[in-house]
Amino acid sequence: MTKDDRVSRLRKLTSQVVDSYQQLGGINLLGEKNLPSQKAVANILQELLAVIFPGYHGDPVFGDADLELLVGGRLDRLNRHLTQMVEQTLVFCFKNGCHCPSFKGLTEKDDWPSALAVSARQISLEYLEQLPEIRRLLDTDVTAAYEGDPAAANTEEIILCYPGVQAIAVHRLAHPLFVMGVPLLPRIMNEWAHQRTGVDIHPGATIGEYFFIDHGTGVVIGETTLIGNKVKVYQSVTLGALSFNKNQDGSLVKGGKRHPTLEDEVTIYANATILGGETVIGRKAVVGGGTWITKSVAPGQKVTAGKY
Repeated sequence: MTKDDRVSRLRKLTSQVVDSYQQLGGINLLGEKNLPSQKAVANILQELLAVIFPGYHGDPVFGDADLELLVGGRLDRLNRHLTQMVEQTLVFCFKNGCHCPSFKGLTEKDDWPSALAVSARQISLEYLEQLPEIRRLLDTDVTAAYEGDPAAANTEEIILCYPGVQAIAVHRLAHPLFVMGVPLLPRIMNEWAHQRTGVDIHPGATIGEYFFIDHGTGVVIGETTLIGNKVKVYQSVTLGALSFNKNQDGSLVKGGKRHPTLEDEVTIYANATILGGETVIGRKAVVGGGTWITKSVAPGQKVTAGKY
């Protein structure tokens, strides 16, 4: 191949790719500056984890450190960065016709940039005020991992090494943003954890105290899943939807309870699949490995492999 041949083919390819930008505009983002950056969201997550697990994430915390000064500085940075990211997200979604509680009553005729800036500041502060409760919940999760895994030598090992705990930590941080109606950000946060841990938890899932995912890899927890307290789940468990209702035009019906409920003290072993919004796994029930569940299990019942 000559140099001229190579240049000619590259020019032709360039034209084809540019033409595809016009024809397939739905997967482009050209000229828009307000789409939330995955890298920026990851940076915010790292800052949040440094507040949640000081010394384990972020810079070392020395024994003589002024904690008021240290935490105050971190929270101030977080407030600024999160406010900016939330505002960018709200602006992007408003301009693209998304539905969000922050947009209620707003129209293009209003001073919507100022209104969304105020909403972003309020959301950011109200979210950060939930960090003490998130820390309390995560303390129960670390305890559940230590008490539930005989291989766990200490809590330090759990916080630093266990992918299930890392995924739960990010979910605990993302879920309040989802509940507050912030678009995109909680999904980006949970997908960041998904990529790192192999655990896929939708930020909409509601999870109680002392939750433990052992090993973690391949676990999928759907948006409308409800999980009680002291639940233990092993690797490759799916808490998913049984089927999807459709509109008359064939499109999927959005919303509704599509994923199962796990009551307190339930144990789900590896490779079990539990499907359906009406499926309830009763208190202290045990679902064996490889089991396929599409209807409710009574409290205290043990279900072994096979269809139930």
